[in-house]
Amino acid sequence: MGKLTLDRILQSQGFGTRKWCGEVVAAGEVSIAGQVISDNHISLETRGLVFGIFGEEWIFRENVYIALNKPANFECSRKASHHPGVHTLLPEQFARRDVQPVGRLDHDTTGLLLMSDDGPFIHTQSSPKRHIPKVYVATTHDPVTPGLVAALLAGVKLHDEPAPLAALTCSMVDTHRIEIVLEQGKYHQVKRMLAAAGNHCVALCRSQIGGLKLDGLGLAGGEWCYLDDAQLALLKPD
Repeated sequence: MGKLTLDRILQSQGFGTRKWCGEVVAAGEVSIAGQVISDNHISLETRGLVFGIFGEEWIFRENVYIALNKPANFECSRKASHHPGVHTLLPEQFARRDVQPVGRLDHDTTGLLLMSDDGPFIHTQSSPKRHIPKVYVATTHDPVTPGLVAALLAGVKLHDEPAPLAALTCSMVDTHRIEIVLEQGKYHQVKRMLAAAGNHCVALCRSQIGGLKLDGLGLAGGEWCYLDDAQLALLKPD
């Protein structure tokens, strides 16, 4: 992004309006390398910039790319209606810089959710043309049978789809859980496919997107982390 004045830097990171950020700087609440900076017109190189505000250290990021371990009963919407939105799990400045979910998980579905303020990234990751596999672990109402796995692999017909939908892979985890891998990302797809195959989904968790695994991120439910370049590369199709 090049050089910006300090008030514009804080504004770009979602801390508030430019006027408010300037007042914060003038009040001596911003520091760089441990030195308080009270001149909001100072011009700084943003690349690699580390600054402190209200005693907390932040790294300048032109765009934010994060992974969230979404808990149940949170909605992937800025205008949540029946449950809190996933934005409430993040620092409040992320909402100001328009960080949005990449796709959606149902309110009762848990697991790996990507979020960003990079519009092209969100569009690319959400596009069905990308063919990025997503791994889900579904807990079933009735016991898992070889017939259920076979039906999901062969393809099941959903009433509003022109052709049967099939899992890329599907395997039994235990008596009441399956791991199913999909590319399409249709509305309620795992739940509807299980219903069409004669069972019922009682819990669903997304454990992986592309090569990015939730287990490898070390996130408890409701926790989030920034994604580095190596982790972002795992989201690209093979």
